[in-house]
Order: sequence, then structure tokens, then C-alpha cells
Amino acid sequence: TVGLVLSDKVYVSRDGTVAEYGMLAKEDIEEGEVLFTIPRSALLHQGTTQISALLEREKRTLQSSSGWVPLLLTLLYEYTSTQSHWKPYLSLWTDFRKLDHPMFWSKEERDRLLRGTGIPEAVDRDLTNIQREYTDVVLPFITKHPDLWNPQVHTLERYTQLVAFVMAYSFQEPLEEDDDDEDEEEEETPNPPMMVPMADMLNHISNHNANLEFTPDSLKMVCVRPIHKGEEVFNTYGQMANWQLLHMYGFTEPYPSNSNDTADIPASNLYKALQSVECGFHWPQVEEKVEMLGQIMQDKGVFVFGKQGCLTDTDLHTALKVLSMSQDEFSEFKENEGWEEEEDDEDARICQAFSNEGLPELKAPWKRLLHEAARLTLRSYTDGDRRLMEDGAAVAKLSTRQRNALQVRHGQKDILYRLMELTTV
Repeated sequence: TVGLVLSDKVYVSRDGTVAEYGMLAKEDIEEGEVLFTIPRSALLHQGTTQISALLEREKRTLQSSSGWVPLLLTLLYEYTSTQSHWKPYLSLWTDFRKLDHPMFWSKEERDRLLRGTGIPEAVDRDLTNIQREYTDVVLPFITKHPDLWNPQVHTLERYTQLVAFVMAYSFQEPLEEDDDDEDEEEEETPNPPMMVPMADMLNHISNHNANLEFTPDSLKMVCVRPIHKGEEVFNTYGQMANWQLLHMYGFTEPYPSNSNDTADIPASNLYKALQSVECGFHWPQVEEKVEMLGQIMQDKGVFVFGKQGCLTDTDLHTALKVLSMSQDEFSEFKENEGWEEEEDDEDARICQAFSNEGLPELKAPWKRLLHEAARLTLRSYTDGDRRLMEDGAAVAKLSTRQRNALQVRHGQKDILYRLMELTTV
């Protein structure tokens, strides 16, 4: 009735899929075939809700750091309205407790199972921001409109559940690339999230076989490689490491299938490594160098490594270069307020230098520092994961949460162990 067109070659099912719902192929599907088309009028967001006029009129009071408040107010209203046009769609989620994001785990469980992964810290930030957003923005607004919302029904708990729902099931339309804006320093504001019926039935793997395309009138799920009869149709949520999948969606890809897996080395561990490794770096100005690096890197805080090497190679190159400067070089660096921007070919050289192929060829002091930083980072994890992963019977007995946490930990530790091997002097 809403104009959604579904190919005869696919169907939605609870059986034969990797999660509660999924899409399967009834017959062979060729690359380029459209699996379904969703008109924009069938998307659920602040522009298609019954309260869209109110949200538009008072949008200034709904601004927040997340940018999600208008959609979340829409969902609060539509989910509990008996007259909602979206009730058939929203009735698929009768109990948000089935969402198993780490934000719904106990703090003790997060800290015990996910220590070292970065997820407990991310969840703590999320919960703090959600509570602040609800208290400062949402609650005053819904109290002002008692004919539409009830604070006794539209509680912080329900709001938190809907945040997880948006994290797990919403889509964001990519920003259009504009060549005229390439020189602008300001980052563009991302498009707000929206709920996309049918598209959110598809599960994710990094080696996906379908992709969502956006057109002015509709959204289309397109097959990007041949799918055989009986196979599941997988979308992609982006290049997501397992820790991001667990944090935002409540699941992981089985090790070692996630080609996008990453591990972070906190910048603080790189600086701590200076104290325990003889790198030949100049001590009198280390603290000043660290402070300057914080300004240069805008307090990004971590260096990210993937399966093929460092993904934040420019930041890491800058840190190692500054830390290894002599006193005269650093004084000149300060006077010049940094160095000139790198040329494109220099960026390519840096990328190669910090790839798995290039890391063994780095200067010995740099390798010692990276090796020690990786070792320090590994100390923050629980022990015994490698032995556990090799014991299939033991893994089978784990709860879903324990198994997901293990996939995250083991994938990250594997990348860090590999980094240590590549930087052994």
C-alpha cells in the first residue's frame, strides 16, 4: 500500500538467516538487478511523521550534539500512538530488549568482557550524552506538549531503547560531493538518520552482495555480485570493525571474516613507551612535544591499525617525526609553526611506510617505540583468548555476549600481535 516494490526473486524470513530477520534469494540473481525499491514517501523520519509541522516550527529548540532528537521524538510519538500510520512497520519491534547493544549490559559485564577494546569508554560517553540530551532537550519539549507526549510513558529508558534502535536500523543518506566546496575547511553536517522499511531487514557482512542506492524519488537495493538461490542477501553498514558493529548494532562478524577489523593504540601508550624503550629520542623536550602533538592531532587520542597496516598513518608519522626531533630541529619546528603541507606523493610514501610491507623497514627507534606501544596496549586486555578461540567446544558454550566480546578482543589482539612481529628489532 505504500508503493514498495519487491522483486519476485527475494523474500524476508526468520529461517536460514544469521539474525532474527533476513532476506534470502528464491532463485539466482545477477549483478545489477534491483531487489526492491522504496519510495521516499515510505521512509520514516521527521519530515514524514504526523507531527512534522511542529518539529519544523520548533527545530531550533531541538538542536543537540547528536542531531538525532527530531527523529527520536518522531519515534517516541509514532511508536506509542494507536493511530500511527507506521504501526505495521514499528510492530516488528515489539520488545526493544532484543537489542543487545553493550549499553544494555551491566557496567560490570562491559568492563569485564570488553576491557581494552574501547567499547566501555564509548558506551559510557553514549549513556552520559543520552541522559543529558533527554534531560536538557527532550524532556522540556515533551512536557511542553502534553497532548502528544507523556513523560510517564516517554521515559529516559524508552528514549535510550530508541537510540539503540536508530543506531542499529537507521540509514543516513550520503552527502553529495561538491567540487566547489573542496577548499572549505568547515566539515559538512551529515544528513539526519531515517528509518528505511525493508532495507533494515537485511543483515551486514563486510563481503556484502547488495548495496543501497539513493535517487531523488526512491531508494533501491541493488545486487553488486551474483547471488545464488538459497543464499542470504547482505547489505553493508559501511567499513565497520567488529568493535564498531558490537557497539552500534549489537553483533560481530565471526573471526577472521571481518576484513575491516581494527585495533587502536592510545596515543598515551606511545608516549608511555618512551619511558621504557631506548629509542634515542631527546628527553628534555618530550613533555613539550607531547603537548604540541595533542594540538596538532586535535586530541584524536588513538592511532588506528587495520589488517594491512596503520589507517591513521599521517598522524602516526607526525607523532614519530616530532618525538624523534633533536632540540634544534624542534626549536625550528616551533618557530615555523609546523611544516608545510605534505605533497600527494609524500602522502603515498607515508601510507606505504606504515603498511604491513613497510613497517619492517622503518627506522629502528621508531620500530622499538611502536613495538612497545603495542605491547603496552595488549596488557589492557584479558588473557587466554587465543587458547579459547582454538577450543570450539568451549566457544559453543559461551553466551552470545561472551562470544561477541571474544570476537572483538581476539580480532584486535591479533592485529596488535602482528604489529609487534613487524616491528621487532
